[in-house]
Amino acid sequence: MNATTASIIVAGLLIFGAFFLTTSNENPGTAPSTNNVVIENGKQIITITAKGGYSPRTMTAKAGVPTELRVDTNNTYDCTSALNIPSIGYSNYLPATGSTTIPLPPQKTGTALRGLCSMGMYNFVINFD
Repeated sequence: MNATTASIIVAGLLIFGAFFLTTSNENPGTAPSTNNVVIENGKQIITITAKGGYSPRTMTAKAGVPTELRVDTNNTYDCTSALNIPSIGYSNYLPATGSTTIPLPPQKTGTALRGLCSMGMYNFVINFD
């Protein structure tokens, strides 16, 4: 096998691996994480971290409640610092380090609010029940 063929195979494996990692879901047998969702003074606060992806990727929040999404960054210089939430028209760059609060309108039961990075590689979803 020559060097060109080996390079193509390695590149293909890397692309497949990146695709697999970014499109795989959390273990379907487990409940979504909700420990990052709290109610403070009648307002729902959802906290996620942006760095090399969004964490947690899937969470459940209460529908019909005033909500704020807090996105924490810590030396975040990758594409997750360019956050898009299409359904609410949000698109902005997050600071490299800090906390950004994004007000969310009350959501209807059954809504899945999705956020993604500028490249579409990383995403998260908030399911409203």
